[in-house]
Amino acid sequence: MIGKCKAIAHGSTALDYIFREGKLGNRLAFHNLCSRESKAIYEEMKLVSDYNTRCRNKFLRIEIGIAPQDEKKLSVSELAQIAHLFAKKMGLDNHQWVAVTHKDTDNRHIHIIANRISLYGEVYDTTFVSNKAARITEEISREKGLTIAKEVKIKRKHQKAKANPTREETKRELQRICYDLLEKYKGTGITGHSMFLYELNKHGVTIERMRNKQGKVYGLKFSYGEHTFKASEIGREFGYHSLKKNFEPTNKEALKRPHQTIQEPTEKNEQPDASYQLVPKSRSSISRDNDIPQMQSPIGAVADTAMSVVDEVMEGLGGMITPTAQGDDYAEAAWQRKLRYQANRKKKRGRGL
Repeated sequence: MIGKCKAIAHGSTALDYIFREGKLGNRLAFHNLCSRESKAIYEEMKLVSDYNTRCRNKFLRIEIGIAPQDEKKLSVSELAQIAHLFAKKMGLDNHQWVAVTHKDTDNRHIHIIANRISLYGEVYDTTFVSNKAARITEEISREKGLTIAKEVKIKRKHQKAKANPTREETKRELQRICYDLLEKYKGTGITGHSMFLYELNKHGVTIERMRNKQGKVYGLKFSYGEHTFKASEIGREFGYHSLKKNFEPTNKEALKRPHQTIQEPTEKNEQPDASYQLVPKSRSSISRDNDIPQMQSPIGAVADTAMSVVDEVMEGLGGMITPTAQGDDYAEAAWQRKLRYQANRKKKRGRGL
């Protein structure tokens, strides 16, 4: 069994719910009550609770779940005994409460609505009341030899690894591939990140983004063979935010090189496709020579293309174009503007030149 308890203010609504036609199974117990219908029960409870004007949540809503394998063991009278025993252990002897069973779900369960104000005007203490309800249902389960929800959860957790040995074997192989490639390219910057994703794809591993209802990416999932795994199942290094951090260059001198100072495109500019970007856009290009991937600098590739175009134009015009000093003048003017901009920013901050 499993038990839950919560203090509520809407006692009338809660009573109408547990007595609703189609849900009501058996009426188990009426403690310190004369009435048998929801509205009359509420009026009786209200007579007592109105004496306390400061308390806001004047009712307790309690649910006791019965395990499917225990339903056949328990008759209606035994369920009533469980309700009385539970209320006694909870300290509700001097309170009004009603207990019924519901049949609207596959698993039978008990509903109890209690007046939080006792017959003597005392307010029931609800500090950690839900934990208290869970502990008491566990005690009753042990006394009566019933299934304990906590032990079932622990048992399932330990049996989960043995549930599908093929999937576990696939996960171990995927972990080996991912960690080997991560160790190979860790700390090598954007180029290493691209090569990591490229080689994963060659091994048959695909990565997809997981999005919430608002379309925001919150994680990754890895598919290998016939199985799919969340990034957390592979390892903490392969999360959506943590994966890229593994490839940050460790050599500070490498960051100063022009071909590696490439700004990473922001999330807003990415295409809303479901797959993880195998080779990040505007980062690298891959050329094949005898089936061996080689990474080229994107700036270097653009520069080569630009130079070839200039050479073709020069040849087409017969050498009529002569270099001028305008390019140097533009560069000098841009440099002076940058210095003035930086000086103005420092002045605004109050630091002077």
